[in-house]
Amino acid sequence: MGFHGRSSWIFSLLCALLLFSQAYSFYLPGVAPRDFQVGDPLQVKVNKLSSTKTQLPYDYYFLKYCKPQKIINSAENLGEVLRGDRIENSVYTFKMREERICQVGCRQKLDAEASKNFKEMIDDEYRVNMILDNLPVAVIRQRRDGQAKVYEHGYRVGFKGKYTGSHEEKYFIHNHLSFKVMYHKDLETDVARIVGFEVTPHSVAHEYKEWKDQDTQVVTCTKNIAQSGTPPQEVDTDKEVVFTYDVTFEESEIKWASRWDTYLLMNDDQIHWFSIINSLMIVLFLSGMVAMIMMRTLYRDIANYNQLETQDEAQEETGWKLVHGDVFRPPLNSSLLCVYVGTGVQIFAMTLVTMMFALLGFLSPSNRGGLMTAMVLLWVFMGLFGGYSSARVYKMFKGTEWKKNTLKTAFMFPGILFSIFFVLNALIWGEKSSGAVPFGTMLALMLLWFGISVPLVFVGSYLGFKKPPMEDPVKTNKIPRQIPEQAWYMKPIFSILIGGILPFGAVFIELFFILTSIWLNQFYYIFGFLFIVFVILIITCAEITIVLCYFQLCSEDYHWWWRSYLTAGSSALYLFLYSIFYFFTKLEITKLVSGILYFGYMLIGSYAFFVLTGTIGFYACFWFVRKIYSSVKID
Repeated sequence: MGFHGRSSWIFSLLCALLLFSQAYSFYLPGVAPRDFQVGDPLQVKVNKLSSTKTQLPYDYYFLKYCKPQKIINSAENLGEVLRGDRIENSVYTFKMREERICQVGCRQKLDAEASKNFKEMIDDEYRVNMILDNLPVAVIRQRRDGQAKVYEHGYRVGFKGKYTGSHEEKYFIHNHLSFKVMYHKDLETDVARIVGFEVTPHSVAHEYKEWKDQDTQVVTCTKNIAQSGTPPQEVDTDKEVVFTYDVTFEESEIKWASRWDTYLLMNDDQIHWFSIINSLMIVLFLSGMVAMIMMRTLYRDIANYNQLETQDEAQEETGWKLVHGDVFRPPLNSSLLCVYVGTGVQIFAMTLVTMMFALLGFLSPSNRGGLMTAMVLLWVFMGLFGGYSSARVYKMFKGTEWKKNTLKTAFMFPGILFSIFFVLNALIWGEKSSGAVPFGTMLALMLLWFGISVPLVFVGSYLGFKKPPMEDPVKTNKIPRQIPEQAWYMKPIFSILIGGILPFGAVFIELFFILTSIWLNQFYYIFGFLFIVFVILIITCAEITIVLCYFQLCSEDYHWWWRSYLTAGSSALYLFLYSIFYFFTKLEITKLVSGILYFGYMLIGSYAFFVLTGTIGFYACFWFVRKIYSSVKID
């Protein structure tokens, strides 16, 4: 195949991938649609209080808001608990398509502790999250280009400001909520479906003549409360706060299936598209170049080696054929390498299946906690593949203690993750945050690990060890060959660090959006592009490892086993360094605990990325080495 043929193939692949990426907007809404008649009761549910400054979620009723007579927790999945979601009922109830003006929720007298909590939450820019018919409440913010509205998730607890003529900064609470419910009406049956849930928060120092609970007549309420001129509600000890709300309904052309589109609208979508396509083009071009160089050089090498006929010529041979007697010699700490390879296969299988589910729309943002639940359960069930691949490599290295190797595979990576997670959870618990995973959920995670994952790793390992070992294409010499002095650029540390740059370069733009969705409370949904980036990551990890492995063998260094793993895995170091850069340039985290949480979770993410990319590099190099040594005639 000539260069023209290759370039047209790459172009066709690019077009196919771009068409495939259009799946970014395809998602299945998380619940079945609900039809509402006029007058049907609507119940606003409250979720956590969240802040991008602290990353510590709190239960809604941590603050002294109005409480219903009985607080009922909605059914939660595992992912919601791990995310810190706590969905509960509230006093905000109304009826479908029946507008209400200035409904009283309750009044609360703030003691010293309640006042302190409100002030701290306002300082840390906490937002209140509510849900109606599985739609999160949103505050409208204008787009930079002014063309369409963009939603901010939740409304601020309050704000800081100064009275006219005063220099002292005061705290004010948003105690009046103006809800707007958008609905799409069926013209034939007159039933409607909710397609939007917006709120405009106000701070109003309410006044009333006589308190009659929900029937109290508040004299400070007007239809247009924003322009009423009433002073805002200050937060201070012994201050009384009256919580009120309005509800308006608006018919909308938006269909129920498209109701999440405004939530998913990104502000920098053009930058996102351009950056991803740019990254795709660069990496595909590099991949094509690398593949062409490798194929031409290798074919020439193999042809030359196979043409050597006389003994004198054979003695003068140089390059990678010289180390054929040592290239399949088991490495130092071979058991540990088997463990990491098995774990990497487990992570790879989990990632691949999760992305498939996400592409089919099962893990859309409307299915709260779905992504986290899927990842945990898939990780557990993919232990079968982890155990199998670990045992296959272990048997190839002529290992005999397969049970010991299996135990390491089942416990090493999850054990390290669980230890870090436990410490971070203790810190969150110490802050009294709802983000702390309850003891019961911890037990459930342990049960999944010990009850399902570990037995599956053993089953996979048993099946893998039962199969005959993989035969090496060439025999290994009894005495190891001496490795000549290597040039500075072929030294392990330099070579490994260089190898991680290209895989990281393939993913770092998408990484920005993923970090933004995790730490800046945005929705991530472009799984079509994420899948393309994942494919590019696999290709780049494989190619850069093969190229560096080829250069290493040409310089007569046969210690390639660990080097191949670490070459691709070093991209995780750049990922962690990028997370440090992101922390100082994009986040406003000031609390020590929040900083520890951020770096703790990024350490977990980078470690998993190291194991994943390292395994891809290892298998690519393993295939390559077997292929080239089985292609040459060796006496």
